[in-house]
Amino acid sequence: METTLILIKEYCEQYEIEQHFVQSLQEEGLLEITVVSDERYIKEEQLNELEQFRRWHYDLNINIEGIDAMRHLINKVTKMQQEINHLKNQLRLHGGV
Repeated sequence: METTLILIKEYCEQYEIEQHFVQSLQEEGLLEITVVSDERYIKEEQLNELEQFRRWHYDLNINIEGIDAMRHLINKVTKMQQEINHLKNQLRLHGGV
């Protein structure tokens, strides 16, 4: 399976954002940047996250640290919701709900 890479320079030009923003996300550990022949890329599977981070930063004025905190909390809530659903299913199996 071949991984599709998105050139950061082109992405930033298309959405009129600074490349430094993407670099800051990488430095904070929020994105992984791949370098090929001195060009910087992100993997296509990270595109949804990058777009979410871009909206939070540019539309809502949330800084990089805030983006990291929000991502952490959303992941935690998602995990808790999955656990709740699992527990509900177990209760149904045992006639509790």
